[in-house]
Amino acid sequence: MQTILGASGQIGRELARQLKQDFTSEIRLVSRHPHRVNETDELLSADLLDAEQTMRAVEGSDIAYVTVGLPMDTRRWVEQWPVLMRNIIDACEKHGAKLVFFDNTYMYPQTATPQTEKTPFTPNGRKGQVRADIVRDLLQAMEDKRVEAVIGRAPEFYGPGKTQSITNATIVDNLKAGKAAKVFLRDDTRRTLIYTPDASRALALLGNTPDAYGQTWHLPCDDDRLTYRQFIQLAAEIFNTSARYKVLKRWQLRLAGLFSQQVRDAAELLPRYAVDNIFESNKFKKRFPEFGVTSYQDGLSAIKREGSTA
Repeated sequence: MQTILGASGQIGRELARQLKQDFTSEIRLVSRHPHRVNETDELLSADLLDAEQTMRAVEGSDIAYVTVGLPMDTRRWVEQWPVLMRNIIDACEKHGAKLVFFDNTYMYPQTATPQTEKTPFTPNGRKGQVRADIVRDLLQAMEDKRVEAVIGRAPEFYGPGKTQSITNATIVDNLKAGKAAKVFLRDDTRRTLIYTPDASRALALLGNTPDAYGQTWHLPCDDDRLTYRQFIQLAAEIFNTSARYKVLKRWQLRLAGLFSQQVRDAAELLPRYAVDNIFESNKFKKRFPEFGVTSYQDGLSAIKREGSTA
């Protein structure tokens, strides 16, 4: 049994499809209100903030994937992420399940220095700090042999369906709707973005590769890192719309933050948009040379096709 904890988000749903396609038909989907992705999926409703319910969710699992996503709410991150990680580690330890953690880069320095699996954690805010803390907790549990685990780390997303990211919310969704895109701070810095189906495919592959465990892996991205100006131009061509966009300055975002908690809670991530964001995934590509990374052209074209058939 391979179990997805936090199965209702875009990554969890695409992971379920990939596991069924390539690895197993014994899949358990766990969330507060789970829905089947494949006909054979087992559904289990659970609140992972409850230790007993988390134990029940993991019981009988060979592998537990953690694709939990919390809203961009600093208070909830600080209060809930340590509890979630503790409950999941305890449950995997008790039931002997391998743990596959889907991670982000919030704890990395927000500079132009290329990011690798050895990049030190120097968070810029409370959300980054809590991510650093829970990853350190997991690494310590791995070192103490409490759990056998692997970490798959991804940069910012773009993708189909209900993909939740700043790029989707401010650029992709606006252009699809024929509106002007919005860009934070600068349009000329290079961005590293991961296509959500690629992230899920890579996570499934890591979870089913025994020698991948005990390590952190940067999930594979297109090395043709576009600026937002180039990304918008390409998306507009594919979506057959105008490449209109507005660059939002710091003062405009501060002003917006007075009225929007979501904007306030995203503020700690702003420095990454002022510089090139170079996320390296060479380790994964060397270990899995057969893995095909989706180009921006193909990813945006798939998003367009989805919209035309919705």
